[in-house]
Amino acid sequence: MRISKKSTLLLGVATAMLLATSGCSGGLLAADEAGSEETGTVKLAMVVPISGSSAPTGEYMANAAQLAVDEINEAGGVLDGRQLELLVEDEACDAQQGVASANKAVSAGAVVSVGGYCSGATLPQLPIFEEANVPMIIPAANSQDLVNQGLKNVFLVNGTGNQQSTAALEYMLKTGVASVALVDDNDSYSADITAETARLIEEDGTVTLALGTSVTPGESDYSAAVRDIMNAAPELVYWTGYYQEGGLIINQLRNSGFEGDIMVADGSVDGSISEIAGAGAEGVLATMTQTPDTLEGGGDWIASYEEAFGSAPGPFSLQSYDAVRVAAHAIDEAGSTDGDAIIAALEAIDGFEMFSGPLTFTADHTLSNGGFIILSIQDGAFALEDDLS
Repeated sequence: MRISKKSTLLLGVATAMLLATSGCSGGLLAADEAGSEETGTVKLAMVVPISGSSAPTGEYMANAAQLAVDEINEAGGVLDGRQLELLVEDEACDAQQGVASANKAVSAGAVVSVGGYCSGATLPQLPIFEEANVPMIIPAANSQDLVNQGLKNVFLVNGTGNQQSTAALEYMLKTGVASVALVDDNDSYSADITAETARLIEEDGTVTLALGTSVTPGESDYSAAVRDIMNAAPELVYWTGYYQEGGLIINQLRNSGFEGDIMVADGSVDGSISEIAGAGAEGVLATMTQTPDTLEGGGDWIASYEEAFGSAPGPFSLQSYDAVRVAAHAIDEAGSTDGDAIIAALEAIDGFEMFSGPLTFTADHTLSNGGFIILSIQDGAFALEDDLS
């Protein structure tokens, strides 16, 4: 998901912090030693936003991961009886916080990472976990920059940004949209989706790109962008940033008299967008991978989550639950907590059942089918609009 524009700088910061940590007592060397132990709990790192505006999503993810851990432990654990332990650390959707938390998890002996929400906080964690030879099974962050690093230890169990753009255009073509305005928040996650969508639109030639524009996240007044959209008069606006800004833009568009369709990307699929946008949120579309509410026959799983945590699951909870299950499967198949053995086991997965369907990783460690569906806000909540099948 969210990612800083200066990816190279972030990776440099991460590497510097990694080297500093590895020179300290209890750093990477200690983590390697802990990861090689053949007794005790098997530790999984879950670095997600626990503070900041995306904290509600981080809570969904951590809870769902813990639910999977508890179920696996109750069934006997991994490696002939060893229990899993989930180490939840805060990324706060912040690059430096993400690096610090990744270092902390490695030092504590995590052997697999099953976290990652904001891509801007996840990308600089890559060299930390790579150096420690810790496989990363990323359940939410999906910027193409994560894939483009070409790291052997990085696996995505959420559809990529490129797959999301394809789904967006597919829906536009299916419903006969003639013109679209693409609006991003000028960071790489969001800008990548708009750039890829624009490329696909140009390549296809059916839909007209009426406008492409960017806004600055964290502001309260987006009247300049709204004015440009109104002047361009598109039939559909596709917002690819996050729900905080998306809710404001939707509200200001509707108050300005925009009557066309509005679509948002997966970073805006959060119940809070309706609270921010008000009545204007009704009917807003979204490109998203599977959510608990759209899971066919998912009532039992939702009930288990609610019983455990006293509240309903939210976005990226299914993917986080599956990330833990995939990690446990790979550890058992590897027969050890050795990073290379787990990576080989992940690459060898062929048809492992997840909520999104049978899992087999592509050569670049992504899903062969992104699994994106179209949701719409109905009575203030996201519901299935189109499964694109």
